Amino acid sequence: MRLLIWLLVGGPIAVVVMALAMVNNQPVTILLDPVTPESPLFSATAPLYAVFFATLMVGVLIGGIAVWAGQGRFRRAARRNQREAVRWQVEAERLKEEIRPTADPALPAPTRRAA
Repeated sequence: MRLLIWLLVGGPIAVVVMALAMVNNQPVTILLDPVTPESPLFSATAPLYAVFFATLMVGVLIGGIAVWAGQGRFRRAARRNQREAVRWQVEAERLKEEIRPTADPALPAPTRRAA
């Protein structure tokens, strides 16, 4: 079922991406020096689709880092809660050991009453 949904969604997206790459294959020059465009410090020539895809990948990477950083408080709370749960589990085990009945012949065995 997942494969079918993937093909139904991913297939048309792949066709559109390939069409964009085929149509936008003109070379463009990227200048990273806005002060002196006549003699730029850095320039690169690449097909337009490569610029689109590189920009898309950089945007996804920056977005992923932003989301990861924004969820830091939730990861911190999960670690704190896990440590607390382990601490309470150890405490519960210790208390079970404390109240476990010992073989004391001075105490009579508990009897059950019929209701």
